Amino acid sequence: MPPKQVLIDVDTGIDDALALAFAVLHPDIQLRAVTCVAGNASLEDVYRNTRAVLALAGGVDVPVARGANRPLISPPRNAAHVHGHNGLAGLELEVPEDRNSDIHAVELMRQQILASPTPATLIALAPLTNIALLVRMYPEVAAKLERIVFMGGTASVGNATPVAEFNSWADPEAAAIVLDAGVPTMMYGLDVFYDVAVDNAQVGRLEASSRPAARLCASLFRYLARKDSEQKRIPENRIAALGDAGVLCAIVDPAGLTVQRFPVSVCIDGSRSRGQTMVDRRNHHGESELNGASLGRPVDVALDVDGDRYASLFCNVIGGEARG
Repeated sequence: MPPKQVLIDVDTGIDDALALAFAVLHPDIQLRAVTCVAGNASLEDVYRNTRAVLALAGGVDVPVARGANRPLISPPRNAAHVHGHNGLAGLELEVPEDRNSDIHAVELMRQQILASPTPATLIALAPLTNIALLVRMYPEVAAKLERIVFMGGTASVGNATPVAEFNSWADPEAAAIVLDAGVPTMMYGLDVFYDVAVDNAQVGRLEASSRPAARLCASLFRYLARKDSEQKRIPENRIAALGDAGVLCAIVDPAGLTVQRFPVSVCIDGSRSRGQTMVDRRNHHGESELNGASLGRPVDVALDVDGDRYASLFCNVIGGEARG
């Protein structure tokens, strides 16, 4: 089968970097473009980190563009306490010469969606600001996508707040726009995010690899190990989660993911519930719906994952032990 045509929107970000390396190295992915948005780090840090990681993995020719430097309405926030002061665990990678034009991220997405030989998948690993702008500015172009797959939201507990995941909390208005756009969508949220994790032996093999990208991933995992261990969010006997990179594993190996379809909406008001993805798992309508409230559009929601399968897939592809 021909490679999957993929665009990725990032806020690189440690686990975004893992995802980018996988996307470049997996033979079943044709990475058409990467777009950048403020989130884990500032837009300029994200743009620099993205180009550096792509170059290290062998994707220096992948087009990269800057997008929104802040959420649609909310004040800008970052996650330096997780990802380090520069978004990449403080690592200073060599950044290639900037050969990209000044094209905006939304325009690059529009061009690449229209130029794709088959309907492309848009993978969003960041606050959904850029994607919301795309579906509002070019709804007819967004309609040509095979689907949008976003890392965000939760059907259970949050991380940014008790009920909200970071990406949906960072720009809930953007998330609401994307979920209401009518494009087929899958939510890969916190219900599976931490369950795909590597063990010490796997990281050791990446450290011993001849591939620069593998050694970079190992360094990032070692940095993440302390964070994940402190918060006790990963399976026993694992040291660090793949996070965003699990989304890419699900794209090439969907059989490892359990998905169910539910109406999903996003809370955009209320200080305590703002950014919550409300996944309606009921088998009946309640009083609010009987009185005209919207349930949200149906979305494929990831609820369970074969974490060992995806961790092995990631390490094999990144380390060069297998090509898929």
